[in-house]
Formats: sequence, structure tokens, C-alpha cells
Amino acid sequence: MKGTVGELGEFGLIRELTSRLTSTPAVRLGPGDDAAVVAAPDRRVVASTDILLEGRHFRRDWSTAYDVGRKAAAQNLADIAAMGAVPTALLLGLVVPAELPATWPVELMDGLRDECQVAGAAVVGGDVVRGETITVAITALGDLRNHDPVLRSGAQPGDVVAVTGWLGWSAAGHAVLSRGFRSPRAFVEAHRRPEPPYHAGPAAAGLGATAMTDVSDGLVADLGHIAEASKVRIDLRSGLIDIPTQMSDIGQAVGVDPLQWVLTGGEDHAIVATFPPDVKLPARWKVIGEVLNPSALPQVTVDGAPWTDKGGWDHFGDIEG
Repeated sequence: MKGTVGELGEFGLIRELTSRLTSTPAVRLGPGDDAAVVAAPDRRVVASTDILLEGRHFRRDWSTAYDVGRKAAAQNLADIAAMGAVPTALLLGLVVPAELPATWPVELMDGLRDECQVAGAAVVGGDVVRGETITVAITALGDLRNHDPVLRSGAQPGDVVAVTGWLGWSAAGHAVLSRGFRSPRAFVEAHRRPEPPYHAGPAAAGLGATAMTDVSDGLVADLGHIAEASKVRIDLRSGLIDIPTQMSDIGQAVGVDPLQWVLTGGEDHAIVATFPPDVKLPARWKVIGEVLNPSALPQVTVDGAPWTDKGGWDHFGDIEG
């Protein structure tokens, strides 16, 4: 596609974007009217929203528009899955400069569409606005399918802490990109396009998970939210956490303990949950700690001691790159 967003115009851009979309049985009415209609058989709708700002959450010299679309969809759909719900739909709010090549938002939409297909959802509508900085605002919806939502506040002393998905890969990829490299490719791609285990969220709810969240801000930070809401202490065991050899090699090359990436990196959107100790977990879940009674120690400890490097993502403190 040639030309810019400004040359294409608002309605021309909308036509190009919506023409690339697919649907699912949950979508009763897609783009083209004043609002979409999405089936909600459970009569409860799980909703989450997030914003990605160029220069803060993504860089165009690091990530393609397609990458940004995949990442934007993934981090929102992971929130739905972490409630124990099945993702159904996604809405896009897009701010772009008029001089932006028209191919950029089109490729962004391709990324959103393809990530939605992985999760079993669909893009059902949105809005586009002219602005100085590219901003991608996402709202994701989901269906609980007659199950109770899994909250952060249900962890009980004696529960085990288990995780499924990648930990530290996005942070390691960020470290590689920050130093001007593009390999090892697996870690760079993990930063550009996280791969949340969407189906694990509803499955964990069916197994009896007492609390759950996705790892977006860092394992220690996100488990801290569970510990605070549940009024418990969570102790992680570093010896139970797998660190790939390549991640260790990257850490050695850049002078970083890879355990720091695993505990504080974030943006992998793995699913971490607490379960009663008698639950038989599938192989995809890895037990990495336990829930304890509250104490004078911090709410999340590692091998029984405070983790001195707080880390984690803070939208008012950190910046991409």
C-alpha cells in the first residue's frame, strides 16, 4: 500500500483495517455499525484495557507494526485468561500522525487479528484519531463460561505457587536489543511478540486455582499483588526456577544475573497461580514456591529472604530502551 494515513483519510483507513478482519461465533455483529455485538452466554463480561505509547512501550526501530499488534493483543488477552475467562473480543483505539505510512496501521491490524486468532477471539471494532504520537489503546473482553473468576485475593497459606509460560525471556531480549544486537533471536522475538498460554487460565480455574495473574510487571511484583490482596506471604524457591542456558549466556555477556530477569523482568505474560497443595497439576505447570502466613518479612521473598532488587515495571518510572 502506497501513501500516508493522511492521504488515505479516516474512512479510507477504517475500510482498509476492517477489510482484514476475521470473525468468530461469539461475534454477532462486527465492525460497520455504531457498536459491535458480542455474545455473552455467561451473562458476565470480563473486560480489560491497556495503552501502548510509542517510545515508551515500543520502538519502531526494534519492532515492526505487526510485532506491535501481536504484543498489544497478547498483553490484553492474557489479562482475560488470568481471570480464568476465555477471550472473545478486542477493540482498538488508534492514534497516528497523518504523515505515517499507511502500511503501518494495516500491518498493526494484521498483528492484532493474528494474535486474536491464537486466543480464539476477534477484533470487533474501534476508532482512529490523528495525533502526534502513535498510541495503541486496547480493550479486551472475555467469557467466564459459568465459572467464578479467579481473583488475586484467594491465596491461602499452604497453597503452592505454580507458573506456566516463559519467565525472563522478554527482559533478556530487551537487554539484547538495548545493546544493538538482534540475536539470540528467540529472546528478541519473546520481547517483540510475547506468547501467553491463554488456555492455561481457564484450565487453572477448572483445577481449583485460588488466585491467579499474568506476569506483566515482573514475577515478584505480580505475586506481590496476590500476596497483598490475599494477606499472605509468598516464598519463591530459586532452585525450582528453570533458567535456559542461552539466557545464562546472555546474562554473562551483559553482566546481569539472569535470575533478576526471571524475577523482575515482566512482559512475558506467563500465568502464575496458587493452588491447594493436593491438586495434581499438569506437566505444563511448574511449582516454584509456596504460600505462607504473613510475617514481618516482605510479602514476597526468595529462598526465605527479601529480594533486594525490587525491579518490575512501573509506568511512571521505566521507559522502553
